[in-house]
Formats: sequence, C-alpha cells, structure tokens
Amino acid sequence: MSETVTRPARHLAEGPRVGIRPFGLDDAAEFTARVRESRELHRPWLAPPDDAEKYRAYASVLIDDPYRAGFLVCTRDDDRIAGFININNIVEGAFQNGALGYGAFAHATGRGLMSEGLSLVLAHAFGRLGLHRLEANIQPGNEASLALVRRAGFRYEGYSPDFLFIAGAWRDHERWALTAPELRPHSTPPPAQNPLPAGEPDQQHDRHD
Repeated sequence: MSETVTRPARHLAEGPRVGIRPFGLDDAAEFTARVRESRELHRPWLAPPDDAEKYRAYASVLIDDPYRAGFLVCTRDDDRIAGFININNIVEGAFQNGALGYGAFAHATGRGLMSEGLSLVLAHAFGRLGLHRLEANIQPGNEASLALVRRAGFRYEGYSPDFLFIAGAWRDHERWALTAPELRPHSTPPPAQNPLPAGEPDQQHDRHD
C-alpha cells in the first residue's frame, strides 16, 4: 500500500510538481537556510535576506503592502521551498501592471520547477489579481533568467542603460513583458535546459496609485 502524501492546504494554486503560496513569517528558518546554500548561484544577480531579522523585514513588506504580492514556489511532495516570485510596484487604474522579481534555490536547479511556478503565478496575477501586464527587467548577462521569461512567453520590449542600482553600480537591463491576452491558455512549460535562474532583484521603483 503506497504512502499518502499530505498536501499543504495553503497553496493558492498547484501544478504537477509545485504549488505557490504566500510568504509567511514562520518561513524564516527555511528561506534563509536556502539563501545561504545558494549564494554562489545568486551572485552577482541578487542578494535575498540571509538571516531572520532581514527576512522578517523583507517578508513583512510583501505581506502587508497592497502594491506587492510575494509567492513561495514549493515542491508538492515535501513542501520544500524551491524559489520565490514576487510582483512588485503594482499599478492599478488604467495600467494594471506589476514588475516581477524572482530567484531559485540551489537544491531545485535544473528541474523546471521555476518554469512551472511562474506559470502558476502568471495565471494568478492575470486572474485573481486582475492585472493586465507584467514586466521583467533582467540584466543582459543573466542568461538563465532570460531563458525563463522566454519560455513563459514574455516578449522583448527594449534595453535600458543604468536602469537599476545593484551591488554598488547602476546596471543595464533588458525589458521583457507579457499581457493577459498573450498568456497561452493551458500551456505547460517545457523542462529546463539550463540551470534555473538565479533570478532578478525585486525592482524598487516608485509606487503608483
């Protein structure tokens, strides 16, 4: 008789292998441990919080700020955190837009888990959140991160020199975007051919009401 796997009840959506759920303050220990394990993967693209105090400050903004939404991508068989995808700088009104920031953790690389997680976040953003457009601003050298958004159907919009201040310098970025009508319905992302992206930093642009 096979063992029954208990699924977490707090997933907002599930795919074949992963589910997405909101950040919780009680995720600090696992999240920061995964960050410390993944430092080489993340450099030089992003620096997620690596201790409990930094995590509380980071997660509290994602939990409390109505102009941001944060999602943990977790494997369904054991509920380990594989990565995270945040929607920042949400603009309502005529724009209905948000900016993606995301990162994968080292133990989950090369398995396509972030592609599956991103497809769930896109469906949630264009569905329950009612957004029309999502943008991803990515440094040109971050090939795995660029591959992730290409697989999800994002299209290239342009190149912005000195776009974001990261790791002590202004960094150039490529701008990629996807609108709700462009999202391929019922599409299944292909398996990852490259290591999972280290991700891109949460874009700290001015918030618009």
